[in-house]
This record gives sequence, C-alpha cells and structure tokens, in this order.
Amino acid sequence: MSFDPDDPYSRAQDPDFGLYLDHRWQPPWEHDRLSWPDFGLPDDSAAVLGKLRSLMDQARHGEQVEIGCLGGHGRTGTALAVLAVLAGHPAADAVAWVRIHYCPMAVETAEQEAYVESLTDAG
Repeated sequence: MSFDPDDPYSRAQDPDFGLYLDHRWQPPWEHDRLSWPDFGLPDDSAAVLGKLRSLMDQARHGEQVEIGCLGGHGRTGTALAVLAVLAGHPAADAVAWVRIHYCPMAVETAEQEAYVESLTDAG
C-alpha cells in the first residue's frame, strides 16, 4: 500500500489492522508502525519478524490486514517477501515471487534483497 498524501485513508473497506513502515501513517483504524528507513533495512529485525508473524496470524484468522510504507515498493515489497519466507516460500526466490505477484518494482535495493535472502531460518 502506498501513502497518498491527499487522501491517505480512503478505502472501499477499512482494514481490521494495518502495519506501516513509515511514520506518516496515522490511520483511524487499529495499527502499528515499525521504524524502517526508506531504501534501507529495519532498525530492529527481530521486531519486524515478530510484527510480521503477528500480521500473518491475524490474516490467517480472517482479519483484513494491510501493510504499507510511502511508495509501496521498497519497504512494503521487502516486508511482503519476508512474509513469503515466513509462510514457507524459499528465501532465495521470495523477492522474485513478490515482483511477479505484487509489483515488478518491489524490493528496491540490493541490501533489501540480501536481507530477505538471509532469512532462511525465519519460518
């Protein structure tokens, strides 16, 4: 999900929960934010893995969840690739999978790709 500064919270249906990777997100629904610099890696990898596991559990229990940063490519794409690894997808292929199924521009830096590939034991 990308952040539209003119109308950031307009949705056909609000999510039950949102996890946001940029401080500009202040939605009216239940949410959490992670410290993750643009074009970089999360400040606390253990916190990211914990929050993403929790988000995945919420989705598995039928909740509508949302994840987003500012542009919806680098941090969001990296988080989606991490979710793929947590769900059992091979870490070496997770970035390619996200680029095929979400957005070809997902995961913007080599550092972000290496981070995903380092998560072989995350699931």
